[in-house]
Amino acid sequence: MSHPLDSEFGQRYGGTLPGRLACWAQARPQAVALREKDLGLWQEVSWASYWRHVQAVAEQLAAWGLGAGDRIAILCGNRPEWLYADLGIQLLGGMSAGVYETNPAEDVVYVVNHSRSRVIVCEDQEQVDKVIERLPDMPQLEHILVIEPRGTLGYAEPRLSHWQAFLDQGLERLDQLDPLARLSRIDPQQPANIVYTSGTTGQPKGALLTHHSALALVRDQARELGVSSTDCVLSYLPLCHVAEKIYTLFFALTEGVTVHFGESIDTVREDLAEVAPTLFLGVPRIWEKMAATVQVKMLDADPIKRWLFRHCLAVGQSIAERRLSGQLSASEKAKAWLIDRLIFAALRERLGLGRCRYAGSGAAPIAPELLSWLHAIGVPVTEGYGMTELSGLSHYNRPGDMRLGSVGKAMQGVEHRIADDGELLIRGPGIIQGYLDNPQATAEAIDPDGWLHTGDIGKIDADGYLWLTGRKKEIMITAGGKNIAPAKIENALKTSPFIKEVISIGDARPFVTALIQIDYDMVGNWAQQRKLAYTSFPDLAAKPEVIQLIDAEIQRINAQALARVEQVRKFKLLPKELHQDDDELTATQKVRRKNVMARYADMIEALYSKTRAAA
Repeated sequence: MSHPLDSEFGQRYGGTLPGRLACWAQARPQAVALREKDLGLWQEVSWASYWRHVQAVAEQLAAWGLGAGDRIAILCGNRPEWLYADLGIQLLGGMSAGVYETNPAEDVVYVVNHSRSRVIVCEDQEQVDKVIERLPDMPQLEHILVIEPRGTLGYAEPRLSHWQAFLDQGLERLDQLDPLARLSRIDPQQPANIVYTSGTTGQPKGALLTHHSALALVRDQARELGVSSTDCVLSYLPLCHVAEKIYTLFFALTEGVTVHFGESIDTVREDLAEVAPTLFLGVPRIWEKMAATVQVKMLDADPIKRWLFRHCLAVGQSIAERRLSGQLSASEKAKAWLIDRLIFAALRERLGLGRCRYAGSGAAPIAPELLSWLHAIGVPVTEGYGMTELSGLSHYNRPGDMRLGSVGKAMQGVEHRIADDGELLIRGPGIIQGYLDNPQATAEAIDPDGWLHTGDIGKIDADGYLWLTGRKKEIMITAGGKNIAPAKIENALKTSPFIKEVISIGDARPFVTALIQIDYDMVGNWAQQRKLAYTSFPDLAAKPEVIQLIDAEIQRINAQALARVEQVRKFKLLPKELHQDDDELTATQKVRRKNVMARYADMIEALYSKTRAAA
């Protein structure tokens, strides 16, 4: 079957998010687009039904007086109704503003007022209560839609409506209307979403993502990754964040990927095992938790299983990078096959990643050591780079062309360069239109030549790979004048299964210290195995035995870091390996040299600088 976007219909309507949904509804009306787990059973939604629900939402919003340029807020977890509301307002030429369901009422008020939303879609009573208690502070809010009305049936608020009744009213109007009339009026260059930034240095800014910026690069990336309608994803990261939009909306509406919604964020582990997605996006904390769980469970295993796991892991890590570059020898391929059959294939099945052929990590830096561990067990996690202001990704590691520790190469059509102060600048079609009602912030982020000032510090190597070292605003300068990126220290320490969060402190100080939060579940399990009694989190964290455990973990991680420095020293003392011409090296030596030089570029430069200074 030809791709729906290449058809005459696709050429005409495929430039917008609702238009791409309509393309799949026309091309594969009965195929499954969405699955939602409800009371333990997976309920299916076809592409035709998906499109019909979106149209019904648009028609009822229009009946309420909304149209082009209007906004609605969405305050709920990931579920089909999130998509229906989002695409429904877009079909009218309006836009949505997502609100994190964990946000307090004060933050809800800010987003609703700043976005000038006239309607808010709430998941349940808890979210409705946040809105009703602050209604006087949101005078422009005309309607409150609740998806799960249980607990709100006795509310006397006249602006409160129930989702099912709202949807039924919209469905009644559909047969009297031209289903494509609204599609033809959407301008791809107009904003589709308002995505609010984290607001760590002030109130959140509302980034304006257009249909064009969101979709400009998606199809090229999908082709490179081989994404198709046979793929499936689990939607679990907040849809307020651009990272989840890439998989649940941009990929799904471009390539027909089936999206699964689990029962809740608390059941992600179980849902992952049931869905076994072929594409999976995890933030670093997800991967850290996954690795920590495996490592702690191995502590409970019998001695033979522990030895087998450690031996197979060592073998897997020794060949992980060579596998990525396609340079495995016949004997190494045999070893990889054997350890996979012995232990790692079953492990991936239990993790829910048995079918996963592309796994991404984003939203924050991840330790290269953790990536190496994941690749060793056969989970192909690669880093990419993106941000809200880029409407998604601008860089990623391609299968068969990866560098562990880098965020990959720029996507086709994306320009990148490093400014004099080390800041990464990017220019391309994915850059947002600007920030809602904030021309000053827009001008600070996007210069007159169209370059986005990302705020990240990085380097671009000779092969075009981007390596990030930290945030421009977060660089610590010690009392001795040393510039240090805290993320590297923090991520290294978080490779321990017993450490959950780290904040490094060193600005204007003679040395670097860190505040460490233990992982309560992992350390609690460790304590129980040793019959170490505790009553609470503070009690457990204060135990001398736990303090010794964390100190030992720090010493272990520090020893590994020193070993890597020593490895670099050895490379430095072997100029033949580093400086021979390419035609004098074997393919394996070339790959090895390239990986070492790229990953340890900072240390190598520092060592050579010391040598030059001494001379």
